[in-house]
Amino acid sequence: MNIEAIPQTDSIQELALFWDTHELTDFEEQLEEVTELIFDREALVQIHLPSQEVEAVKKVAKLRGINYTDLIREWVLEKVRTA
Repeated sequence: MNIEAIPQTDSIQELALFWDTHELTDFEEQLEEVTELIFDREALVQIHLPSQEVEAVKKVAKLRGINYTDLIREWVLEKVRTA
């Protein structure tokens, strides 16, 4: 019997497609325990700002050609790094 190998890739999409079409139990011999963090987890944070400030942030983000949530994330990370 020719046993297929588990794909060696970092692509979530490739792995999802593979496991959508294969049974985990067919690959028990190839599995290994993972003891280190593979994917960094992000936390979702909600902040409340006056609508005027949100609009001002959106204008700055538009001038920079980025999404306003990315701009806010960038600003927060800059402050954390310099604190």
